Amino acid sequence: MPPLATLPAFVLASLVLIVIPGPGVLFVIGRSIALGRRAGVLSVVGNAIGNVPAILATAFGVGAIVASSIVAFTVLKIVGAIYLVWLGIQAIRHRHAHLAATQPAARSKWTLLRQGFVVGVTNPKTIAFFVAVLPQFVDPHAGAVWSQLLVLGLIFQVLALLCDSTWALAAGTARTWFARSPKRLSALSGTGGVMMIGLGGALALTGAKS
Repeated sequence: MPPLATLPAFVLASLVLIVIPGPGVLFVIGRSIALGRRAGVLSVVGNAIGNVPAILATAFGVGAIVASSIVAFTVLKIVGAIYLVWLGIQAIRHRHAHLAATQPAARSKWTLLRQGFVVGVTNPKTIAFFVAVLPQFVDPHAGAVWSQLLVLGLIFQVLALLCDSTWALAAGTARTWFARSPKRLSALSGTGGVMMIGLGGALALTGAKS
């Protein structure tokens, strides 16, 4: 268990980093705008599950190896970027399909969870973040370092899950309001797709290491 004295500082630092829109938040907003609140929240959950391997890797030392390997970092970055662009293209291609009342049921929750998981697990910045930040709140004399890293990672993930879900619900609610106009909803769904494509491009163009 991490030292209780450092937990408030860790929670505060985590919240500051989480609430600032980053790749994960932009992905969730794009999904919520394109597919609605249900899809947004399920994408949040899938993304969170996808981050679990990064937490485990960091806790047991593998994260440090991946974060220091340009090849491993770049491969994850490119795979994640391509997948995001593909999701964005799909959202744009099928933007008019969202006008149908039956559209929300067209995608199973497992599909949405799986897509969110792929985005989370292929985000190389997740491991880099955990490797860079979590050790700062660990006390080597307070017990096993790996268990402290694991607890901190899970705390961060719970906070991210709550905050990202708020973003998803807010974006999904805005989509519902726009649904009063079919043309506006179609344009909004396309905007969500463009956001995901832009996010994928930004991820592909970032430096090999950060």
